[in-house]
Amino acid sequence: MTEDDKTGISHLIEKELNSADKILKPDFNQKTGRELLAFYLQSKFKQVLAYDNKAAEPIFVEVRYDFIQKFSRRLIQNPEKRIMIGITGESASGKSTICKEIQNVIKRFNMPVTILTTDNYFNDISELIKKFGTFDNLRDNGYDVDSPNSFQLDILKEDLDKISHGEDVYSPEYLLNGTGVSVPKSKFVPSNKIVVVEGMASMLGENKDIFDIKVYVETDLELRKERFLTRAYTERNQDLENAKKHWEYILGAGEKYVKPFRSEADIIINGDTNLTYFSQILEYIHTITNNFEV
Repeated sequence: MTEDDKTGISHLIEKELNSADKILKPDFNQKTGRELLAFYLQSKFKQVLAYDNKAAEPIFVEVRYDFIQKFSRRLIQNPEKRIMIGITGESASGKSTICKEIQNVIKRFNMPVTILTTDNYFNDISELIKKFGTFDNLRDNGYDVDSPNSFQLDILKEDLDKISHGEDVYSPEYLLNGTGVSVPKSKFVPSNKIVVVEGMASMLGENKDIFDIKVYVETDLELRKERFLTRAYTERNQDLENAKKHWEYILGAGEKYVKPFRSEADIIINGDTNLTYFSQILEYIHTITNNFEV
């Protein structure tokens, strides 16, 4: 990110806050108020895209042509429903990092947000790991860990339905200790106004239909490989040979199960984006959607 990008965003935020052309805050309880807000959001979001398009390293790679209108229409028709954001992408693309930054920015504005990772919905494979000795042995003997059949998709769909309608849930927890154990109803997941769901299973089967905003994170292949191998060595204690073998599996699984979703995404994000710039873009979006004359 260049200094011009930093200065430009800060200038836009300051200009918006000091603008004398603020509209009166719409009455969200009235359909006409929500329609006014939708029209306002469409024009402002187009400004964000136009600005980002000129940045040295844009965040938005692609935005679906009808996304803004579709999302605005949803806000008008069903304002009580939680805003559901699904984020997917191939392994080491930056999904978790993007999610954390969204969470950090939203929390700074005292807005409740829920982050749910679909990795906790892996099937319990503890008996299989006991049989084959290790996860790597299980994978090498043909177990397809990223297949839709490897997830508890029925439970995930049920939980997402409940959360989207304001009901708190307890999700499973998949233990990352190599045992393959999944603990049922282990993690409390509150149903906040904004819900961000991260992971490849978010877009598998019928789950993708619940999201108001579908995001695909895309990153250069060599950078993804570097991230993956570093993580395998430092976080999973894998030796280099096993890590490389796992990476080759991950590449094939991504092409088969994740990449096809790219064409269905509302927004494609650069997973190598500068987080400071990304944070400022989110701050600007918050400013323009909450800066009304009271």
